Amino acid sequence: MSLKHGSNELMTSLVRAGHLANFEELPSLVAGKAAAADLTEIRIYLADRQQQVLREVTGRGLDAHQGGDDLKIDGTVAGEAYIMGVTVPVGDRGRYWVPILDGAERLGVLHVAYKGDPDRSAMRDLAAMVSLLIIAKRANSDAHARLVRVSPMSVSAEMQWTLMPPGTFADSRVTISAATEPAYDNAGDSFDYALAGEIAHLAMFDAMGHDTAAGLIANLAVGAFRNERRRGVPLEEIPRGVENTLIQEFVQTRFATAILAELNLSTGELRWVNCGHLPPVLIRGEEVRALECDPSHPLGMDLGVPVAVCHEQLEPGDRLLLYTDGIIEARDSEGREFGVERFVDFVIRHQADSMPVPETLRRLVHAVLEYHHGQFGDDATVLFCEWHG
Repeated sequence: MSLKHGSNELMTSLVRAGHLANFEELPSLVAGKAAAADLTEIRIYLADRQQQVLREVTGRGLDAHQGGDDLKIDGTVAGEAYIMGVTVPVGDRGRYWVPILDGAERLGVLHVAYKGDPDRSAMRDLAAMVSLLIIAKRANSDAHARLVRVSPMSVSAEMQWTLMPPGTFADSRVTISAATEPAYDNAGDSFDYALAGEIAHLAMFDAMGHDTAAGLIANLAVGAFRNERRRGVPLEEIPRGVENTLIQEFVQTRFATAILAELNLSTGELRWVNCGHLPPVLIRGEEVRALECDPSHPLGMDLGVPVAVCHEQLEPGDRLLLYTDGIIEARDSEGREFGVERFVDFVIRHQADSMPVPETLRRLVHAVLEYHHGQFGDDATVLFCEWHG
């Protein structure tokens, strides 16, 4: 049997067997099917919400982790495969760590032993199929939800993680990635993105407060934003629709600031509205500038300030940053803010070092956390968008 035929047979077998499998059954299912293709010692590890550890999926216990290992992402061979998104050999023993990726989104790593396949394609094919199975099973699995958290999660964070899209998306025209902290106690920050035809919709929300009500506002704002755009409402009218929804529930007692944007993926035209939020930052080569736009009032305040739609023509390779104040207002022991300059410089330096975008953002939020003595005083969220042209 040819290598290619064997790999195809393995993928077909996993697809068929995976239809009626649940999340807890994946380790034994994958190991059993992979053994027929001489892929052995299969172990699946997924990253926790804060992306600090890789947790083994054993399929046992309420979190499908009973008896499994936790491996740190920083400073381990498995972590290197996760960080860089590449297959990493373990010495010369025919064992490998293979990244589990859903497109550009990093889910975890796969441990596999294989003596053949010099180009490692069989292992990558297996990791790709494992990714599809995880994506298919995680939405209805409390075991998965328990596995990817290492600390108790607040109700607000529970709602936010359920609502927000995957942390990273990429295709030939655009790369979009986002990160938020505190991962287990996020309250009022939320981001959203989606593609429809030639348009990439982007949004950043920062709801008032740091309690469950803030989470409700953020969830309501994102839901209303999605409903408005999916009904074909023009960008300049979306803030009013979102605001009406918030006012119906909170009667001007709560609000959320926001940036709502549309990027034409064919032309590079960026259109956005600012609802009382920090201005986006544009990085073009060595040039960095804030994209100023006459702001309207925060959503939910009903102050009658006009909505201005602003425009910017992007060039191939331009990077756009949307963020909340928690990123720049973290203070060190002497009271100095992390600041916009330090924030942007961090992104530029790590991009210059060819660091994957999601890894840059992972390190950014951890750097902000360290700067603020290991504890956030406010939610901190950043969304990165690069137009490839």
